[in-house]
Amino acid sequence: MIEVNTKPNEDKIDELGENHIGTSAKTPLRDDAFDISDEEKMKRIQESVKDILITLGMDLEDDSLRGTPKRVAKAFVKELFMGLNPENQPKPSTFDNNYNYGEMLVEKNIIVYSTCEHHLLPIVGRAHVAYISNGKVIGLSKMNRIVNYFAKRPQVQERLTMQVVQFMQKALGTQDVACVIDAKHLCVNSRGIKDIESSTVTAEFGGKFKEKETKREFLDYIKMDTDFQSL
Repeated sequence: MIEVNTKPNEDKIDELGENHIGTSAKTPLRDDAFDISDEEKMKRIQESVKDILITLGMDLEDDSLRGTPKRVAKAFVKELFMGLNPENQPKPSTFDNNYNYGEMLVEKNIIVYSTCEHHLLPIVGRAHVAYISNGKVIGLSKMNRIVNYFAKRPQVQERLTMQVVQFMQKALGTQDVACVIDAKHLCVNSRGIKDIESSTVTAEFGGKFKEKETKREFLDYIKMDTDFQSL
């Protein structure tokens, strides 16, 4: 049986209030995070969601609500938070840069669907990832999969940006990797201040991307018009 400390420091929580914080570049997981199976996790989450809905006064005998706890549990484990499980980590699939392409490669407008770990509300936006080959290249779709993997967990946008860069750096054997994410947080847009227009931009620049000219080139690529609807 997994024991979870359910007595948080209330004074610390009250002090933080609505402040947006991140503790580290590593997702905060307990050592026993995978001691139980996905099936057992879904079973426990299903019961917890059921309790929440009943507490809110919802009638779970209604046809529309009867399956909600099970649907939410499955979505949490298999979809929204599947990036917590290292078994779902994408394989980098790198190849030798035999054609000697020496400029930066940019994969832009990667759709980001994540979940804010402070209120468990959606983060929706786009990621732009770039690297300069140091002898290795990575499959284009793998860059999208890497972003998706780290997005599919309770997240802080700053951490997500850093995790994408760090994973790419390790896979490619180079520090020359960059990532910019522009996203809307529904914890800001739909509650609290309820500012529906604002978005959050985070960036992580490694190696040559810290240099002014290289950084500028990358940002210029992001701004390029790539509307191919007329093709």
